[in-house]
Amino acid sequence: MTLAAATELAVATNEHLASISNTLIYSSMAVYTLAFFAYIAEWLFGSRSKVARTAAALTADGAREGGAPAVTVQRAGGTAVLERPRVVVRSAAGARDVPDGPGAHGGDVQGDLYGRVAVSLTVLAFLVELGGVAARAASVERAPWGNMYEFNITFSTVAVGVYLGLLALRKNVRWLGLFLVTTVLLDLGLAVTVLYTASDQLVPALHSYWLYIHVSTAIFCGAVFYVGAVATILYLFKDAYENKLQTGGRPGAFATSVLERLPASASLDKFAYRVNAAVFPLWTFTIVAGAIWAGDAWGRYWNWDPKETWSFITWVAYACYLHARATAGWKGRKAAYLAMIAFGCWLFNYYGVNIFVSGKHSYAGV
Repeated sequence: MTLAAATELAVATNEHLASISNTLIYSSMAVYTLAFFAYIAEWLFGSRSKVARTAAALTADGAREGGAPAVTVQRAGGTAVLERPRVVVRSAAGARDVPDGPGAHGGDVQGDLYGRVAVSLTVLAFLVELGGVAARAASVERAPWGNMYEFNITFSTVAVGVYLGLLALRKNVRWLGLFLVTTVLLDLGLAVTVLYTASDQLVPALHSYWLYIHVSTAIFCGAVFYVGAVATILYLFKDAYENKLQTGGRPGAFATSVLERLPASASLDKFAYRVNAAVFPLWTFTIVAGAIWAGDAWGRYWNWDPKETWSFITWVAYACYLHARATAGWKGRKAAYLAMIAFGCWLFNYYGVNIFVSGKHSYAGV
């Protein structure tokens, strides 16, 4: 085989792999859509009245006993017993005893079944999307994060992987499913329409093993920061709901149906803090690795490039949040607002800087 023929065959093979990648990404979107409807069904079929009764029982009995009683529900051919999480108590001054909610299924067996179906579909979609990312990597013969399209599909895959990993560790995070799948669909929709870039080789500055180290850690950190941000947003809603109940207010039926099923605000606050604190050292390493790579590629470790600057701003914002959260006077909503500002900095660092700001990191491809 001549060199020209071999080159032509390689190009045809890469184009075929790119086509397979696109097909798999679109297929994963279809499965994620089915998972989205299954998560919706979980929330809809969860019994509202059962949620209210369960919450009342937990507040009355579980708080006194330091735990939560099991709830027996009717099902075809018999009964089923659903165990409830232990009561979570706030550690801050003026603490109130609030139990974790039963979950999106609301203690309903049918709702729980839809939730399990939704998780199964999420696993399937994750595997299909992972195959699409791998095919994209094979088509370009490099790491699949050389432009914003590739970063988006890889980021959404890792975000779902983090969620499924937490479920595999038996963490009570199925309430994340609907919010996660919704944003993943939006992310993939943006990727295949606005951000799509045909398979191509990297600019010379990106030809380095640091591409695998620096960018992969940035993607993982972003996925974990996203999970923490969702928990923080839900914490703000749940905390406002609990405050309204404590002051004698009467939230609306929709708010009651949704928020009673979520973990207690104390649990959401603690979860968000733990995931952000756990990944913060890795974000620090990401910035250090990027500086080392910049030294190899451009001869200077730090150039105050817009991407570098906003990465540092994001680091400072999360450092302020973690410091504030560890200080008793800043626990709760004030620290949560700092967490949202920090995640907003991360989002702007990715979308805003890549699309609207020119610099040495302008590899958006759009």
